[in-house]
Amino acid sequence: MSQSSSPTAPERFTRRLEQLVGIETPSDGERGLNDAYDLLEGWAGGVLGPSERIVCDGVPHLHWRGADPAVPKSRRVLLLGHADTVWPLGTLAEIPFAVAGTRATGPGVFDMKAGLVLAFEALALAGDVSHVSMVVSGDEERGSITSRALVEEAAAACGAVLVLEPSEGGALKTARKGVAQYRLGVSGRAAHAGLEPHKGVNALVELAHQVLTISELADRERGTTVTPTVGGAGTTTNTVPEQGFVDVDVRAWERGELDRVERELRALRAREPGAALAFQGSVNRGPLERAMSVDLLNSARAVAERLGLTPVTETSVGGGSDGNITAGLGVPTLDGLGPDGGGAHARHEWLDLTSVRDRASLVAGLLADRAP
Repeated sequence: MSQSSSPTAPERFTRRLEQLVGIETPSDGERGLNDAYDLLEGWAGGVLGPSERIVCDGVPHLHWRGADPAVPKSRRVLLLGHADTVWPLGTLAEIPFAVAGTRATGPGVFDMKAGLVLAFEALALAGDVSHVSMVVSGDEERGSITSRALVEEAAAACGAVLVLEPSEGGALKTARKGVAQYRLGVSGRAAHAGLEPHKGVNALVELAHQVLTISELADRERGTTVTPTVGGAGTTTNTVPEQGFVDVDVRAWERGELDRVERELRALRAREPGAALAFQGSVNRGPLERAMSVDLLNSARAVAERLGLTPVTETSVGGGSDGNITAGLGVPTLDGLGPDGGGAHARHEWLDLTSVRDRASLVAGLLADRAP
């Protein structure tokens, strides 16, 4: 293995993390995303070759093709991450980046700006990276709608994908639930709520029937969740609601369960006379199955033992990532390679700075082991 012996510089990591967290990057924030990409390109310093920005529907994404075409596909590795966060513009003023002891806090510090900073620490340690490419997407938090084609193209050209999403408790993520998202629309007929409510068709009442039925489609034993999340109906307090909707989040360990729930959702029928239903949505990400991760997990365990790092553990989680997409293509994928911390999508989001050195060494070792 040609891995460099240079240690990760904690001061550099923390300085870079502060710079990146200091740029607000909501999924629809084109300017912020481009500013973040400027920063990442500067850190890359040409080590992965030229970068390109792909803009789709106004959302920019960053791609280093990197890998030498002469390197066999089986040896090529894709580093995968995202720059967007769930935090709207203005959040930084409320919860700015801060370090207290060994903890860093701030919007996006854990999910997943620390993973992006760590990628460049690992690249600096790995030595030969002629087999490495990298994608940083700008809409992962919204389901990778505009970046999916880029992620699929980049992954299909590689023999392994290392996803730099964060870790909780240091465990690598070897399985993730698949995710589907739907919207049920309800149409009724408006009428005056006081003068002639009987002439209306109440979309809100219909919606209430459907929300209760939808909730019953979950299967706790199989770990399948079906969760109505956002809904609404009506326009004024004295009008029978004519329109209504509910958004539904579905997650399952098995593709068959995602398909079952979709069939049952589409088979729903209106209960109120005169009401009509309309569905839109689909499976966004299939499950990341452990079988697609186990070989890379074993490699990570061997690297950790060889380098004297903290032993590698694994976990399965309900949240999806772009690792679901790459695993769905049949490309071996190992997720959760970012630093340790917690509070994803919460105001107390935090990062354990003491986890950075081992994690950078682990990723660098995985890259070095696949070097041509």
